[in-house]
Amino acid sequence: MIEQAVQARLISSAPRMETVPATLRYDRAEPFAVRMAFPPPATLEGVEVSWMFARDLLATGVDTRAGLGDVRVRPYGYGRTVLEFHAAEGTAMIHVRTADLHRFLQRTHALVPAGDEHLHLDVDHDLAELLRDAL
Repeated sequence: MIEQAVQARLISSAPRMETVPATLRYDRAEPFAVRMAFPPPATLEGVEVSWMFARDLLATGVDTRAGLGDVRVRPYGYGRTVLEFHAAEGTAMIHVRTADLHRFLQRTHALVPAGDEHLHLDVDHDLAELLRDAL
């Protein structure tokens, strides 16, 4: 598993952007996905909030606008990337240094190269879990 701490700057209507800690996570057991977790003090609910989205979405979004659903990513000015998280409660937008995202993505691709994700799936295990839950 790969974990990388990043500083996220929360975009709000207030003139000053608040910096909040976040952690990017990648696990070869879920080779297509990344997680971004925010600790309890950084969330409205006071509990850790974690968003899971496609690694490809993050990789595309650092260079060009990507995403149509709950998570959207786009470059913003020099050296920043905006991540938008859409939920029923509202939308959170954060800035993250693009260099931090590139470093994280390089580490994930060293662990599981792009295009090789399927080699890390345990289809038999996942099918057994699905069938167990269905009974």
